[in-house]
Amino acid sequence: MTLNTDAEGYAAPPHAQDDTLSPVSPSEKTWSWFAIFNIWANDIQSLFGYSLVASLFISFGVSGWTAFAALIAAGVFVMFLVNLSGRPGETYGIPYPVFARASLGTAGAKLPAVLRATVAVFWYGVQVYFASTALALLIRSLTGAEGGTTVLGLTGIDWLSFVIVWAFHIVIFWRGMNWVEGFLNVAGPFVYLVMIGLVILLWQKSDGQLLAQAQTIFANPEATFATEFNGFVAIVGTMVAYFAAVMINFSDFSRYARDRRAMVLGNLVGLPFNMILFSALALLTTAGAAVVYGEEIINPTEIVGRTDSVILGMIAAVTFFAATVGINLVANFIPAVNGIANLAPTKIGFRAAGLITSGFALVIGGFWNSFISQFGISGFVNTLGATLAPIYGIMIVDYYLLRKQVLNRDALYDLRGGEYHYGNGWNNSALIAFCIAAVFSVATVWVPVLASLSGYAWVFGAVIGGAIFYLLAKKRTA
Repeated sequence: MTLNTDAEGYAAPPHAQDDTLSPVSPSEKTWSWFAIFNIWANDIQSLFGYSLVASLFISFGVSGWTAFAALIAAGVFVMFLVNLSGRPGETYGIPYPVFARASLGTAGAKLPAVLRATVAVFWYGVQVYFASTALALLIRSLTGAEGGTTVLGLTGIDWLSFVIVWAFHIVIFWRGMNWVEGFLNVAGPFVYLVMIGLVILLWQKSDGQLLAQAQTIFANPEATFATEFNGFVAIVGTMVAYFAAVMINFSDFSRYARDRRAMVLGNLVGLPFNMILFSALALLTTAGAAVVYGEEIINPTEIVGRTDSVILGMIAAVTFFAATVGINLVANFIPAVNGIANLAPTKIGFRAAGLITSGFALVIGGFWNSFISQFGISGFVNTLGATLAPIYGIMIVDYYLLRKQVLNRDALYDLRGGEYHYGNGWNNSALIAFCIAAVFSVATVWVPVLASLSGYAWVFGAVIGGAIFYLLAKKRTA
């Protein structure tokens, strides 16, 4: 076999093919800390992320300072977890499905990859639809048209916007990861500029009362130590669950980092800093809306709609579009592509996997508004998400405690035998640990008596899965 080499003479592992899962070469490791920072900026800046953060200041019965502290604590905790899960990708240049082969086996790794890809494909389609609503808003602002007859819940303008956004995603991924990086680097700072502009506009309209209103949000005269502590833990658990999917497959991005310093610095600035800045802007915007419009509005599109400004509507439409496409590329597209490619690594490349993902998105997004959204799909997706938690614990325990951060990269690509084939392609210790821990995680979604633990399901699942795997693995080697 002729090995794939780059200009620096780097050779891919002998069992690796020309596919998207091959380890990146040194010449491809170009992402600086700013690129890593923008991964998190785009992940946080979605419309759902804004509404979630804004609601935390008014929905958990805690003071604003407690909510703010919890958001920062969550950012630091997630930063610690992604530094752990991202190091193998940065060190060996491997994506998440390949990293999973070390602990679950060359065949067993297809299970977590498919679960992660399923969640990603579904939300990818939904986010394509939501991004199209921003483009539809822009078209209506410019033309004044309403869209005409509705077909499957969408007007003509809605369908035109949806197809354009769907095609736009294809254009970006077709040009490769450099284009993905470029879009994220532009979208992240741009969204912040527009959010700051919205705060300034509300400041002017509130006649200087914005800060006073923000202080009332921070005040909670009925707060006790118990309510503050419980609210703090609940908010941290909510935000960890929000980032859970990206935490497990962060090697998909860290493998492009220039070095470990770029990854660590990017995560440091990208998570705690983004949480502080984004949370502060969300608080000020919510406070400004409360003064100007007489109610605490947590949906930014509704705030923009209340301004009756065509120019602001156009700018907001572009902003919401950029924010939604950004999180879609980070949280959904890349893990979906890598998970699909892992089903047949020698046959499905980056572009082929991207087209498959886009095909599902066309169906899911096109039918979302009229059919799929009515079927309570969230329970199905949350169930799949809960099953991912033990995978994180298993992979981290295997890499750090059992293998001491040493992997045989060539063997990771040997799908027919070798160190990580475990005889039949499955690591039975990992499979047992995964099943036991996943049952508990999924139970928190569906069993009423465990509903209070649903916000912490990911942490419990990861700890239980990792602990059981460690005990079984040590017993096997004893």
